Amino acid sequence: MKKIKITQVKSGIDRNETAKRTLIALGLKKLNASVEVEATPQILGMVRRAGHLLKVEEVQAVEAAATA
Repeated sequence: MKKIKITQVKSGIDRNETAKRTLIALGLKKLNASVEVEATPQILGMVRRAGHLLKVEEVQAVEAAATA
């Protein structure tokens, strides 16, 4: 599954309660804080809900090759 990096770029102050709770649910507590999460439909829905406060980037997944 894809991973995305979500960064909070705008404050949640003076925003509606739904946007504030969405930021907390994503694990963003401070301005310019970032989290890397799996791009599930639930997470993408939260990103759409508070997208005006966030910056989203796709993360290149590095798979560790098993050595035998």
